[in-house]
Amino acid sequence: MEYSISTFEKLILTCQNENKEIYEIMQEKEVYDFEISINEVRSKVLRNIQVMKEAISKGLKSSEKSLSGLCGDDCIKLTEKYKKQSALFGNLYEKITTYALATMEENLRMNRIVACPTAGSCGIVPAVIIALSEKFGLTEEQEINALITAGTIGLIISNKVPMAGAVAGCQAECGTASAMSAGACVQIMGGNVKQIINASALALKNLLGLTCDPVGGLVEIPCVKRNVFLAVHAITAAELALADIESKIPPDQIVDAMLQTGQLMSPLLKETSLGGLAATKNGINIIDKNCIK
Repeated sequence: MEYSISTFEKLILTCQNENKEIYEIMQEKEVYDFEISINEVRSKVLRNIQVMKEAISKGLKSSEKSLSGLCGDDCIKLTEKYKKQSALFGNLYEKITTYALATMEENLRMNRIVACPTAGSCGIVPAVIIALSEKFGLTEEQEINALITAGTIGLIISNKVPMAGAVAGCQAECGTASAMSAGACVQIMGGNVKQIINASALALKNLLGLTCDPVGGLVEIPCVKRNVFLAVHAITAAELALADIESKIPPDQIVDAMLQTGQLMSPLLKETSLGGLAATKNGINIIDKNCIK
């Protein structure tokens, strides 16, 4: 088997030729690249899943603010809201939104999370995979398969676009995380390889141009809430893909467009906090009021 898989087109062809799932191809690649066993590969992935679950569990119970004092109690607020009034979209929606918040708030408290693909987008993939796992009673094996699938999607995108808001805006961080989550969701729901990749494409192309404009240079405003929205965004992409609604632009071309969009994006909107939300009157006042430099 050819272990150099740098594009989605190559991934699809490899899966077809080998008659294997994405996670099977990727775990074999890990075995080849790092000279370890499949069990070792899967054990490493399982540890990441366990950390995700721990972050969610701790985050759901905590209202501790970040060092800046700007964020940290949104998950508790949303949880209390759901106790009084259920979410319009039901219990799965409640889990996804609270789990994304819980994870991101653990991140801003400087507690342990899994950067997937970055710390600023760490709430999206765990929220989707763990919420779906609880809803459908997934086994550890199925959780591992889903996370390997998600990781494969992120890896291929990163071959062309660095996963940093300072390079390509938040489309590179939260956009990629949403694409990863969409693919993982389709994997969990029994979709085929083309549907998994298509879900990623649908999620990613609808987030092109997403800026990175954190208030005060902190991974808090709007980063925390952005994770919640884009976790839900991933589910929408998965639903469309499972209905065989296809992206008219192939995924590799979307990644090319993402790279170009990042290159054209003003430096003011790439993590410098000199433009966008960070430069609004309230954005500046928040920082001045809290004496954050």
